Order: sequence, then C-alpha cells, then structure tokens
Amino acid sequence: MTLYEYLKGLDKPSADAFAERCRTTFGQLRQVAYGNRRASAGLAVDIERESGRAVICEELRPDIDWAYLRSSDAA
Repeated sequence: MTLYEYLKGLDKPSADAFAERCRTTFGQLRQVAYGNRRASAGLAVDIERESGRAVICEELRPDIDWAYLRSSDAA
C-alpha cells in the first residue's frame, strides 16, 4: 500500500495522531505521499512501524537496501 492510500483512509483526527506518532506533521506526510518530498530513512521507519507495516520502507525509499538492513544482526 502506498502512503497516499494509507492516509486517504484516515479521518482528520486519526491522520493527525498518526503524524504525531511518526514525529512529524500531517502536512509533511502529505508532501511525501504526493511525491513532492522524500521521506528520510528515519521517517520511513516511523511510518512503517506506526502503520503496522501497511506502508513499508521499501515503498517509501526504494533507493535504500532495506533487505540488507533487515537481515543484519543487531550485535
């Protein structure tokens, strides 16, 4: 699912709460959803976490090798 599709399914209070949990504003999320701005790696992770993996990092930032990061040890 794209960020645009995800945000489209939220009402205003839910969208604002989602943005707050992602440590950003709804306006910034809209800019990312419309393709006017690129999500930072940190924001991509926040969006994936707070959307319950409905929107994944690979969708937001295909230029980052997420497969490598997901398979690396945290040690």
